[in-house]
Amino acid sequence: MHTSIYNVGTLYRSKPTSTISSFDTRNTPKSSSNSITPIKNSSHFAVSAFIDHRINKAIRVISIIKRNSIQPLYCRYFNNGQAVEFTKAEIEIHSDHFQYPFGASDVLCQGKNTDNVTHVTISAEAADEMSDVNNLHLLPVKNRVINESFKYNFTVCISNLFGNYNNVLQFVQTMEMYKLLGVQRVIIYNTSCGSDLEKLLQHYEKEGILEIVPWPIDQFLTPSVGWNIALNKGDIQYYGQLVTLNECIYRQMYESKYVLLNDIDEIIMPYKYANLTLLMEALQQEHNDVTVFLIENHIFPKTQFEESGKFMTGMEKYSWYQYYGTHLQRTRSKENC
Repeated sequence: MHTSIYNVGTLYRSKPTSTISSFDTRNTPKSSSNSITPIKNSSHFAVSAFIDHRINKAIRVISIIKRNSIQPLYCRYFNNGQAVEFTKAEIEIHSDHFQYPFGASDVLCQGKNTDNVTHVTISAEAADEMSDVNNLHLLPVKNRVINESFKYNFTVCISNLFGNYNNVLQFVQTMEMYKLLGVQRVIIYNTSCGSDLEKLLQHYEKEGILEIVPWPIDQFLTPSVGWNIALNKGDIQYYGQLVTLNECIYRQMYESKYVLLNDIDEIIMPYKYANLTLLMEALQQEHNDVTVFLIENHIFPKTQFEESGKFMTGMEKYSWYQYYGTHLQRTRSKENC
């Protein structure tokens, strides 16, 4: 069994209909290599497409939907550039959107010819309104074949790099620790990072453990730097974190036995077992009907430091002086009393 998470939220209910299309296919539409593709004539975006073998081989398109602008959407299927079917889609908006205008969503495309579909495009245009098909950007359909065995045992999905993140030491210690614990694949979604970290990413990519997915969300929306809309304004929560994590789950559905959803500064560290494989074997034996495990996190305190302060720089040292300076003043006051 592989770990799978399926988050079903609000469903825009529109009865799917399908027709065999009569598109002009004298030229081949362009296959999109972008990780974010605007949906034509709408405020929405498509990310990637997967065949979902669990629900009659429907095509699930991971998407970003503007919640107050829901409209009928349509799926166009292609087989190696040749249009084969046109259907009306169903839209599922995930419940965890934190009140931001845009939310992680799934667009479900169903029909008779999904077995042969190689590409799909999503549009707000009905069949009789459709413009030139040759100007469409098609999403390649992934997970078309169910693998009999998993390529990886453990994959870590890291949702976002943004803000020119450049903490090389933190990234190295996380990667190397996970390698020791048995992780064979790390997938990271990159909006922006510093030049030092860019070199490090290229190193791990050449090594074969790291897959980098470009995530230029800031070119399409104003992403929030947090999850609380009252404190962090923007169009979508935390640079589209829920979108990337859902995309990563489906990307690895038939590739990896276990998928771990983590931030860079989080490490799942078993204290009774030497590695993650032994940990999961024990958990699966104890809970053989469970496919998702939630790991409780513990954060190292930021108020306790080595008293000389020699391991701190910048704001950490400033915070230490604030804390211990106040503490020493109070101690002296008590001694004076």
